[in-house]
Amino acid sequence: RIRQGWRQYVVARPLYSEDAFADEHEKIHRHHKTLRHHVKQYFTCDLKRAKNAALSLLPFIGWMRIYQLKEWLLSDIVSGVSTGLVAVLQGLAYSLLASLPPWYGLFTAFFPVIIYFFLGTSRHISVGAFPVLSLMVGAVVTRLVPDEGPPINITGFEGLTSDEQRVMVAASVTFLMGIMQLAMGLLQVGFIVMYLSDTLVSGFTTAAAIHILVSQLKFVLGLVVPGLSGPLSIIYTLEKIFVQIEKTNVCDLVTSILIMVVVFIVKEINDRYKAKLPVPIPIEVIMTVIACGVSYAFNFRVIYKVDVVGRIPVGYESPMAPNMQIFGETAVEAFPMAIVGFAVAFSVAKVYSVKHDYIIDGNQELIAFGASNIVGAAFKSFAASTALSRSAVQESTGGKTQIAGLLSALIVMVVTLAIGFLLEPLPKSVLGAVVIVNLKGMLMQIREVPYLWRRDRPDCVVWVVTCLASILLGLDLGLAVGLGIELLTVVFRAQFPRCSVLANITGTDIYKDRKDYMSIYEPEGVKIFRIPSPIFFANIDFFRGKLVEAVGFNPLRVLRKRNKALRTIRKLLKKGELQMTSKGLLLTSSGPIEESEDESNMEELDQPSDFKDLPVQVNWNSELPANIQVPRVDVHSLILDFSAVSFLDISALKGLKAALKELIRVEVEVYIVACDEYILEKLHSCKFFDDEVKSSMFFLTLHDAMLHILEKHPVNSEKTKVCEKVITTATIHGNQCNGVSSLRSRDKFVHVSN
Repeated sequence: RIRQGWRQYVVARPLYSEDAFADEHEKIHRHHKTLRHHVKQYFTCDLKRAKNAALSLLPFIGWMRIYQLKEWLLSDIVSGVSTGLVAVLQGLAYSLLASLPPWYGLFTAFFPVIIYFFLGTSRHISVGAFPVLSLMVGAVVTRLVPDEGPPINITGFEGLTSDEQRVMVAASVTFLMGIMQLAMGLLQVGFIVMYLSDTLVSGFTTAAAIHILVSQLKFVLGLVVPGLSGPLSIIYTLEKIFVQIEKTNVCDLVTSILIMVVVFIVKEINDRYKAKLPVPIPIEVIMTVIACGVSYAFNFRVIYKVDVVGRIPVGYESPMAPNMQIFGETAVEAFPMAIVGFAVAFSVAKVYSVKHDYIIDGNQELIAFGASNIVGAAFKSFAASTALSRSAVQESTGGKTQIAGLLSALIVMVVTLAIGFLLEPLPKSVLGAVVIVNLKGMLMQIREVPYLWRRDRPDCVVWVVTCLASILLGLDLGLAVGLGIELLTVVFRAQFPRCSVLANITGTDIYKDRKDYMSIYEPEGVKIFRIPSPIFFANIDFFRGKLVEAVGFNPLRVLRKRNKALRTIRKLLKKGELQMTSKGLLLTSSGPIEESEDESNMEELDQPSDFKDLPVQVNWNSELPANIQVPRVDVHSLILDFSAVSFLDISALKGLKAALKELIRVEVEVYIVACDEYILEKLHSCKFFDDEVKSSMFFLTLHDAMLHILEKHPVNSEKTKVCEKVITTATIHGNQCNGVSSLRSRDKFVHVSN
């Protein structure tokens, strides 16, 4: 019952072992479906399932049915126009990262958006070019079609210009990436993104931002630097830049610095006053228009030798089939691209779904992006995902649904079909400056390192190793290294958990780590051991080692010593040198007696001690005759807290059973508490129990086991009897046992006579 006003509770119930609880409380029998039943159910189709499948495959039907025309349409139009202008600019800029002519970025801002409108589940992300993916595509492109030297020997390159070869490579690797994403979606493996932690993604994207920054320096400085890929490519690129730094185009440099300063300042104003501004100031678009006008008016291309965007073809190009040979050359790079593209898009989509209270489906998102990249690649676009800055524009300007995304695609289409020529005088240094200034968010992630070092050093190691590996080895290898380090940290945390010895908090039924609290009660001869992780093949030896450390002795060594002592006692009795008296066994021989060193039948030393042919049972904690030395065992009861053990594998079952038998054979009573029902069922099904290891050792709670032990082994002193009474009542009345110094036995053994 609960006592009002006292903030305390009193519970009166029987003491429960698992067997006693099962006898008293009847369980509901649940019928577990077989694999055959699941397969049959999966392939069974009815009208309801067909309807749900259609809604799942075409999510736009669901939100179109609830579309509020009057309230949402105007917001979607404003958002679509704003996002479309940003998408045009970013499409041109990110094409440079992919080592492609700028106008192919317009294709990436159009075709994938149309497909995602029908298949995607997020209402707010803006689909299109993403700088990290663009850079990964660029690494593949420059590897197969380098700036200097002949391209790799691929059938289908004959008769094509260098740009056309690069477009074929980019489209083919994007097509393969889309196939991988689509396959993962159909196989329902959207959970794979869970293996990319926020820490890993943060370190990876920070490294990508550094790669992007270095790749854009050649445009900002107006230098001719060939694109490089592979390990240490960033070092070689910086070397080539600094070797020709004196050839910097001052006009490009001044223009870039001016653009970056203005855009940075206005973006800070947008962030600071976003609550007061109806829509963010589209400063990138404004500065791009101004730069185009100034470049055209002063003829930057001719007078100042500035590299400009140049001719932008009107309209779309005819579809192109992917090259199968390129598939084989780029499969290793395509897989991390598929994972990164989906992981970033899903993370952004999840943020907005929580904010606006709707559900996104990871598997459907994989299908949507897979189909978007496949269709886009057929029309010569490169890898699409989402950029946080562009999605932020779509959401912050009032976008409610993907109608805004559809309208942004229409804006891109207008530029592609009608007014693209207006962007021809645009200096590439302006695009590079826009890319660099938008890296602020990713570069600032480096501020997480000090926090991670203070709060979680394994996570900090993951961040630093992922970032450094991605910078030095390239993004694809860096991601693989980061994932490997992340999985290693998980393995080490599970393999070497922080085990602890618990003690009762005085006057309560609560048990905590004995090292953390002063007012604790530890009954003599009782140890409570807790392992806070699953027990499996990799940590079962660690578990057994920590268990030996907790109880203070090695049970197998003690058992062997005892059995050797029994051999010696039997030999002395047989020779008549040891006789039974009223005071026990008495040594009659005056000479020195050596312990038996008979090494025959060593396996018998690991068996339970056998007293059947001895006239008296030996008290191992008392003084033994003939100077026989056997380690003392001051623990009579051991409680294993399994509340945090979620599973055991077969190796763990064998190791656990061996450890329990060793303890039981040295007369230590073992109790296992708070064991998961699934684990208990597995123990029964695996024939875990026998004459020594019995199911009666399992108790419902830790306190039940402690009460059982106190009942079975009453304490001797009057002071400890007071605490026994307190712990038995299991009520909360304060510190009744404070000041009883004999109760705390930290770091020492307490003598217990048998």
